[in-house]
Amino acid sequence: MYTLIISLIILFAVLLVLVILAQNSKGGGLTSQFGGSSASNIIGVKKTGDLLEKLTWGFIVAIVVLILSTNFVDNNVTGPTNDALERAGEQAPVQQPNLNLPGATDETPAADSTPK
Repeated sequence: MYTLIISLIILFAVLLVLVILAQNSKGGGLTSQFGGSSASNIIGVKKTGDLLEKLTWGFIVAIVVLILSTNFVDNNVTGPTNDALERAGEQAPVQQPNLNLPGATDETPAADSTPK
């Protein structure tokens, strides 16, 4: 499921780039690439701009929704959980405390090191 969502994000990102490149900031855009006046008679210059703008916003919203939905897909499991280990009859690993405190040494003092 996670792979499907990531694949859709990549697909929508590529389509978003193509839609943005088809637009022209000076108003020519897609209609000038198809022969100018013939394309404006079929689709209309204003309607082409509206369609490309709606597609741009649609792809942006879809990408944001898919990115947020990846948080709800459980893909963070890297190994067996404690419950799975207990069912298998093994003990879960115990985390050892970090004893590397400032000023601490690796040597443990002897029980009676002072002379009597």
